[in-house]
Amino acid sequence: MKNLSLRILLLIISSWLWGDLKPNILIILADDCTYNDLPLYGGLNAKTPNIDRLAREGLTFNQAYVSSSMCQPCRAELYSGLYPMGNGCAWNHSGCRPNIQGMPQMLEKLGYRVGLAGKTHIRPSSVFPFEKVEGFDPNCVRNPTQPHNLKNIQEFMSRNKETPYCLVIALTEPHVPWVMGDASKYPPKKLKLPPNIADTPRTREDFSKYLAEITYMDSQVGEILASLKESGKEKNTLVLFSSEQGSQFPGCKWTTWNTGLHTALIARWPDKIEEGKRTEALVQYADVLPTLVELAGGNSKGFDGSSFAKVISGKVDTHRKYVYGMHNNFPEGPPYPTRTVSDGIYRLILNLTHEELFIEKHLMGLKGNAVLNNPYWATWVRDSWTKPEIYKLVKRYQSRPKMSFYHSLIDPYEMNDLAGIKKYQTKIEELKKELERWMKDQKDPGIQLDTMEAHQNAKAGNHLF
Repeated sequence: MKNLSLRILLLIISSWLWGDLKPNILIILADDCTYNDLPLYGGLNAKTPNIDRLAREGLTFNQAYVSSSMCQPCRAELYSGLYPMGNGCAWNHSGCRPNIQGMPQMLEKLGYRVGLAGKTHIRPSSVFPFEKVEGFDPNCVRNPTQPHNLKNIQEFMSRNKETPYCLVIALTEPHVPWVMGDASKYPPKKLKLPPNIADTPRTREDFSKYLAEITYMDSQVGEILASLKESGKEKNTLVLFSSEQGSQFPGCKWTTWNTGLHTALIARWPDKIEEGKRTEALVQYADVLPTLVELAGGNSKGFDGSSFAKVISGKVDTHRKYVYGMHNNFPEGPPYPTRTVSDGIYRLILNLTHEELFIEKHLMGLKGNAVLNNPYWATWVRDSWTKPEIYKLVKRYQSRPKMSFYHSLIDPYEMNDLAGIKKYQTKIEELKKELERWMKDQKDPGIQLDTMEAHQNAKAGNHLF
């Protein structure tokens, strides 16, 4: 009886200690927000006081990336720890292989409640069986966007105080339509447009609305963080904020350029993460789930990504040597496969069908939905007849070379293609060899993958890879 009581006491103590070691996890995702439109990464227009404060209280990753700059593939990567070829979601509006396990199963095995509020845009539900948490609009394309309610996330945070939780709050801003926020705060004529955005009056008007949605999104971040503080669990909660892929402006989303794949990433964990720091460690979305699993006390092996827990703790300031990206254009337009690799300084892009024009249906008015069509694009085409600088942007977007090479660290918008310069040939060969190795390792057939037949097979579950 004495030994039994002792064992029970030890179990209670162990359980208490283990529970203290397991952090709650709060992941806040923006939607279609180009990372360097945020002041934290050099943005010259948007006001984001809550994101800025979060960064002052935590660790900012200067070099975080998604593998695919489309909503569904990048979220599948985040929630599975696998690259698009590994999880099967290599096109937008496709699904993952039904035999893999996602974030909910991985963390539930470690004693977590795992919930998702807001946008889902992943499937099948059997792979991602998140507990649905109401209160945030799941529809990113509705006009107007539904106002949010904090009640349900507050209940989720406060429920079962002995059990750690992981809660993803996937916001729908600043995804089109840009209808939320106060655009009057961003007078179009006063904006400083990025160099990859053509300067037309209609573009300025729409960019103003996009910036207003960024600020609206930032206000939601502030409300969510206030709810966390009110729950009394702020101190033992790891907060991750990410901006997802780039915005819908040409040259960002649906591309393998830096402004498509580069994402904002902030980690805050009071007393565990040093405040106000930045790191140059290269990380990808595939690395996030292994990191969370390790911090939760599990085995972080078996993923395409790898844990960067030591970066979070401040023990190291490096992680991976390369980050990778891919884009399969169908069904967003005709097939146009591109692949990329970056070492955080230089980026190599291979356009596998460079003879073709890149066409994306939302820009071209082919979507059949006025909310999603982007009327500013027509002004780019119109003004390109008389303005060489705009013609150059239209040509850059639609007609691409077989290979491009950029010094992304000093040219983050990747406007200057250095592929033909002799002094870079050694680095180009290094990155090309690494990209081909990654494609082979991922069983990526390249051109064959981005075809209607391949997409339809994948949609039906008959994967070609």
